[in-house]
Amino acid sequence: MMTQETYVNINDLHAQGWTICEIAEETGWHRTTVSRYLKEGPPPESRPTEPSVMTDYWRQRIETMLEKWPRLQSVSVHNKLVAAGFEGSYPTVVRAVRDIRGPRFRTADAVSVPIHTDPGEEAQFDFCDLSSWAARFGWSIPLVVFGMILSWSRWRMWWFTTSEDRHHTFEGMARFFDTIGGVPMTCRTDRMGALGRSQGRRFELHPPAVGFAAHYGTTIASCQAGDAKRKGKVERPFRSLQETFLPEVEFDGVPVDLDDLNRRATVWLDERVHGVESRTTGSTPAARLAVEREFLAGLPPVRFDTDYVEVRRVHNVLPFVSIDTNRYSVPPDALGHKVEIRRNVDVDTVEIRLAGRLIATHRLVTGRRVDVWNPEHRRAAEALALGHTSGPGLRLITDRSQDPAPAERLDLGGDYDVAEVDLGGRYAITINDNGHDGEVSA
Repeated sequence: MMTQETYVNINDLHAQGWTICEIAEETGWHRTTVSRYLKEGPPPESRPTEPSVMTDYWRQRIETMLEKWPRLQSVSVHNKLVAAGFEGSYPTVVRAVRDIRGPRFRTADAVSVPIHTDPGEEAQFDFCDLSSWAARFGWSIPLVVFGMILSWSRWRMWWFTTSEDRHHTFEGMARFFDTIGGVPMTCRTDRMGALGRSQGRRFELHPPAVGFAAHYGTTIASCQAGDAKRKGKVERPFRSLQETFLPEVEFDGVPVDLDDLNRRATVWLDERVHGVESRTTGSTPAARLAVEREFLAGLPPVRFDTDYVEVRRVHNVLPFVSIDTNRYSVPPDALGHKVEIRRNVDVDTVEIRLAGRLIATHRLVTGRRVDVWNPEHRRAAEALALGHTSGPGLRLITDRSQDPAPAERLDLGGDYDVAEVDLGGRYAITINDNGHDGEVSA
């Protein structure tokens, strides 16, 4: 842009009789530009610059956040600054973050293209280990997150739990199906040992996984070894989870438990993901889910049973059943019977059933060799052990030192002769002349 000083110089040369071509050659401006400025007049005065909203105070706050969470995204930084009273725009924050941290990503080593999927064709699922975040929260429990996403609509779910075994995998998938109101044609993951075993390039599902897929009418497909990009739609959101969601959770206050963390994840996804237009699809995942839901298969009439179920036998003397080295009480009439032990994957209680009838419910305890009594079971057992009833063979076990001494062995002393039995006189046996026995009379 031509400055006021340059214009004055051009105007002076023109007043001295210089031609437009001569002025352009002298000043370095194009002759059309020189002609336009001579006709239109001097350029407008420059506007006074306003003080920048990115003051040292806000810049220091950004540096503090990036020091604690080096991979924090600019959208999270902007949201937290706005909540604290910042009036600048999102691009202003982006420029400050890039100036402080530099670019987050480097150029890819190879070109890649997105894999196209049709509505209802595929969903992807996987687990992500969050043990480091559990330690930061001060939790003593293991922490993992199950993630599942519809490949076409990009609608996703995160479920924070404590294990990534087969039962938790089935529970996560069942929750996803219940939430979206249908079942996709294929569910893709990596070669999870909880679901099957690898044989070279082949991956064979375990019978429970085959049963789960048959129950919902879907196919569980696996990626080839080393082909992580094939399920990138579920892998990439895990990066956003650890670089955006969890830092914001820690910034707002550590969650008290898993239920609190799952509740906050649901709200965050609805506000920051499902209701925001995707740069890839050009639409919000919530809007595309409404379309994709018509292409999903219906849910089965009965939900798949994801509980831990075992069959154990109650002790034949003590009214206990063993679970993970600890003993839990049952009614005395269950002595010696086989019972069903049922544990839900998302709770810390156990149910014990006898012949389909619920006979005991206990909260699981930590430690080893702990006896957990239900007060009613204990009273019934003590009554039978101390009383004289015809109930199960219970007896109260006390200090062995107080048991009566065993009876002494009776010693008669010496040897005793016994007369031989006269069988002939007893049974009136007659001897024939030929030496053989004859008639026998009683």
